[in-house]
Amino acid sequence: MTALQVALLGYGTVGKGVYQTIHQHQARIRKLLGREVKVAAVLVKDLSKHELPDQEVILTDQFSDILGIEHIDVVIDAIVGVEPGFTYLQEAIKKGCHVITANKEMFAYHSSTLQNLAAEHGVTVGFEATVAGGIPIIQTLKKLLNANKVQSLQGILNGTSNFILTKMREEQLSFSEALTLAQQLGYAEADPANDIEGHDAFYKAVILSEVLFGEQPVWEDTVREGIAEITIDQIDYFHSLGLRFKHVASLEKAADAIKCSVKPVLVSSSHPLYQVENVQNAINIEADIVGSISLQGPGAGMFPTASAIIEDLIHIDDKEYIPCFDEELSPVSSATASVWVILGKSAIIDLPDSVSIIRKIGDTAWLVEATEDSISAVKELPCFQLLGSVDQIPKVEKVY
Repeated sequence: MTALQVALLGYGTVGKGVYQTIHQHQARIRKLLGREVKVAAVLVKDLSKHELPDQEVILTDQFSDILGIEHIDVVIDAIVGVEPGFTYLQEAIKKGCHVITANKEMFAYHSSTLQNLAAEHGVTVGFEATVAGGIPIIQTLKKLLNANKVQSLQGILNGTSNFILTKMREEQLSFSEALTLAQQLGYAEADPANDIEGHDAFYKAVILSEVLFGEQPVWEDTVREGIAEITIDQIDYFHSLGLRFKHVASLEKAADAIKCSVKPVLVSSSHPLYQVENVQNAINIEADIVGSISLQGPGAGMFPTASAIIEDLIHIDDKEYIPCFDEELSPVSSATASVWVILGKSAIIDLPDSVSIIRKIGDTAWLVEATEDSISAVKELPCFQLLGSVDQIPKVEKVY
C-alpha cells in the first residue's frame, strides 16, 4: 500500500513535535494505519529560519507549492491565528485532503464551515488538538460516551492561568511576579491577554459546546472574566478556609440557550479540579448514566499537542461521527441558583432579595445562594462561584 502523504503547515513548537513524532514512532504508526506516513512538505513563514532534517521534504513559504504536489492525503495545521489557516484548510479540503488542526481560535470561528465543506468533499476534519492538548477529550465525547448524555462540563482549559494561580498560592508571588515567571518559562506569551483574560479557554469551550450540544453558546452572552484582579491576600484568605482559586470554563444546556462561562471560581477539596496544579489541564463531565468522570493531563506543549494530532491521524479513515443530541435530556433552568462566596468586611448589606445567605465562613466571607443574574447585582463586593462541597469549610456560629 502506498504511503500516507502529509503536508505540515507550520514548523514551530507544535509542528516540530508532529514531525519528530512521525519519524520516531513510524513503526507503531505503520502498524496502526497499515501503511507508512511520510511528511511530503512543510510550510513556514520565513525560509531563512528553518532547516529540515530530511532534505527530501519540500520546505516552502508558499501554500500554492503544497497544493501543487500531485498527491497529498492529509494537511496538518499547526499555525496560529484565524488567517491564513482558515483559507488554507478550505483550499486543502477542496483539493480532496483530510485536514487536522490544532488552531483553537480559527476552529471556534469556523468549525461548522470546515466540517460542512469536508462532508461535501468526502474528507474528514480532526480537531482533538484544539482543546486541552494531550487530553483526548474530543474522542472521548464523540466515541466513548455515545450512550451517555452529558449534562454539564467544567474544565481548567488554560495551563498558563492555572500555573499563575498555583505559583501565587504556593510561592506567595504577586500576580505580576507569577506572570513574569510564566513568561520566562515559556508558558505565557509576551502579550499574555489571550490566556489570562480567558479568550483561549473560551475558544476551547465553544468547540466543546458544538461536540456536546450541537451548537455554540451565544458569544455575546458568555461570561468571560480574567484572573488579573485576584490578589495574594484573597488567595491566602481562602486557602486558610481550604479553598483554591481556579480559572474554570463551564458549559451547561439551559432551557433557552447554552450557558457558557470562563471565570475565576473557588474550589473545595471535594471537587475533582481542586488538585489540578501548575500547567495541567483537566475536564470534569457530568453525564446522565455514568455520573461524574474526570480527565487530566498536559494541556499544551510540543509532544502532548503532537500526540493529539497523531491520534487524529490514526483515526483519519474512521467512519464519520454522527452526533445524537437527545431532546429528552432535561435542560437546566436558566434561573438555576448556585453557591457563591461573597468577600466583605464585617457585614453584608443591601443584598437583593434574590440572594439568600447560607452562612458566614471565616472572618469576612459569606456563603450565599443566587443565580448568575442576581449575583451580578452585588457589584461593591468580590463574588466567586463555589464548586464542590461546603461541608468542610469552617463555620462561624455568630450570624450577622
